[in-house]
Amino acid sequence: MSMVTLPGLKELIESISRERNLPRLAVQSAIREALLKGYERYRRAQNLERKQFDEDYFENFEVELDIDGEGFRVLSTKTIVEEVNNTDHQISLDEVQQVAPEAQLGDSVVLDVTPDQGEFGRMAAMQTKQVLAQKLRDQQRQMVQEEFQDLEGTVLQARVLRFERQSVVLAVSSGFGQPEVEAELPKREQLPNDNYRANATFKVYLKKVSQGQQRGPQLLVSRADAGLVVYLFANEVPEIEDEVVRIVAVAREANPPSRYVGPRTKIAVDTLDRDVDPVGACIGARGSRIQVVVNELRGEKIDVIRWSPDPATYIANALSPARVDEVRLMDPESRQTHVLVAEDQLSLAIGKEGQNVRLAARLTGWKIDIKDKAKYDYAGEDEKFTAVRAKYQTEEDDLELDEELEDENQDELEEEDSFDNNDDE
Repeated sequence: MSMVTLPGLKELIESISRERNLPRLAVQSAIREALLKGYERYRRAQNLERKQFDEDYFENFEVELDIDGEGFRVLSTKTIVEEVNNTDHQISLDEVQQVAPEAQLGDSVVLDVTPDQGEFGRMAAMQTKQVLAQKLRDQQRQMVQEEFQDLEGTVLQARVLRFERQSVVLAVSSGFGQPEVEAELPKREQLPNDNYRANATFKVYLKKVSQGQQRGPQLLVSRADAGLVVYLFANEVPEIEDEVVRIVAVAREANPPSRYVGPRTKIAVDTLDRDVDPVGACIGARGSRIQVVVNELRGEKIDVIRWSPDPATYIANALSPARVDEVRLMDPESRQTHVLVAEDQLSLAIGKEGQNVRLAARLTGWKIDIKDKAKYDYAGEDEKFTAVRAKYQTEEDDLELDEELEDENQDELEEEDSFDNNDDE
């Protein structure tokens, strides 16, 4: 059998395997696919008969690597026929029976169709090089996807590699002994207090493993996601890991709309064990546990509050550290509430540029309106909400009436159609 020699093939496979962290078998597969594309390019260039090569034309061809001999062969699987119409896909029975008398029509044979060493050509070699680079990238992306797909929504240790535009490119690993893979930390997922200097290490939340062939890192990580806060508390508080304390809800503003307001998180916790204080468990003795989380988040302010099944109590807790006098659930259906506080608590309850009440609203799912208790008009506010509810009720009644009329009209039309059909019969 003939062979096209590739000096240094064995060393090439080893070096690519090391540099790209790919198994040798994956590299060999990519080389075979690339050489087959190169052979297709060679055949198209040598197409003196001007055959029409469609996309499936070369499916019966394959490349065999001879690693020890440092070369390759091209093999073609052909079907045995009585009369040959296509020499690339068929071979005559008479020709085969000269070497294999037992051959029959419809059988398949594999033949060596390797071109001569000098015929492969420069263009075919260039095509092979381009396809090899693409196939290796595809292999790497597939391996990254398989390695990290099950790690979405978890936290990884990351190291800063470089900066691209406003994004930070990090090196992350899926576990001990595994090679590092590049991940992208976009501007919107960064923390304002982080210092992303070269080789600095951070914990990051793996948000997404991208698929497809787009350029750049396919791992999207975050320092601003609420999932990072949940992980840090679960890692630091044994009661959470043991499921004695549970995290019910988290509201985080890692990148506030104004640079005059710092990052802040509110986290609601609860427990079914009467002997355990869930807030105290998260804070730790003299704040030791929560301080570890705050340090990892570069000084981010964190409020740990007690969850309650009673909405009024929950809302009052969520507005911590402000002291709430009364919570009035004005409209439970639309989840609107008035929170009454003393005048000296107004600014604290609202927070700088509204951050405290904004986070409390996200945490509880209620629309919170902070009011000065001394100036609050109970009767006027009740009357206003009663009027609004009556308006909504009237609109809902009208909508239900319209739907009933539509249903009656539809029934009448169906009855008329039924009568018409009976008359026709």
